[in-house]
Amino acid sequence: MPLNSVAGPASVPWGPASPLPAGPGELPGRGEVAVWLLEIPPSAAAAAAAAGHLLDAEEARRAARLRGDLHRQRYITSHVGLRVLIGAYLGVGPAAVEFTRERCGMPDCDEPHGRPAVAGREGLHFSLSHAEDAALVAVAAAPVGADIEARQTRSGGVDLTGRLHPDERAAIAALPEPLRDEAFLSCWVRKEAYLKGIGTGLPGGVSTNHVGLAERLAPDGGRAPEGWALIDVAAPDGYHAAVALRTEDRLGTGRPAVALRHLRL
Repeated sequence: MPLNSVAGPASVPWGPASPLPAGPGELPGRGEVAVWLLEIPPSAAAAAAAAGHLLDAEEARRAARLRGDLHRQRYITSHVGLRVLIGAYLGVGPAAVEFTRERCGMPDCDEPHGRPAVAGREGLHFSLSHAEDAALVAVAAAPVGADIEARQTRSGGVDLTGRLHPDERAAIAALPEPLRDEAFLSCWVRKEAYLKGIGTGLPGGVSTNHVGLAERLAPDGGRAPEGWALIDVAAPDGYHAAVALRTEDRLGTGRPAVALRHLRL
């Protein structure tokens, strides 16, 4: 296949809904990631009806501070969906899930604003991301990060390519022009997933951490940071997604098993 017609991960439809987990016995094992995709609009009404008794005080405050009904709807729906999903994995009601924050992953910072976590549950790790009408939740037995972005992120008038690692910028520049927007976004979702996984978010170093492009776009551009696996996740048309999983495979030669499922409220 010519390089200027490289195929991406197969697009996936939005549904139908997958069965919810039936308790802790369905938690992913070592080297596994469960990725749940939520289409926000069809679940927004159910989420709004449940939000008052499901969201905790901090979630309610964050939702109230958002400007615009659409942003608030997307936040509430994705967070209610997260609670429903994590509660199902734990075998408890969504309102009983207690979220906390781990210590920051930045050097010399011990503040509790790192990865979100479930209080008292060391064997369950998750990451939530949402963009436009899509929310994505990754669940694993090891630290994990997830990101989903709409393709219009790239066409919003701001070119962020210059913020990437120099090798990533060079890999994008080496591609035919028609592939560069896709290559940038494939790199960006991997970048955000990894930085969320290590508990720093974007302040952890967009330009200093190399995550590469989607493997289909650069033969040597998909290498992951040591101790992490990066997986390009199939997403609906108009979106790109990726997950990062901490692994004991220091050489990065193993590939985690990813199960893609669909959440509906």
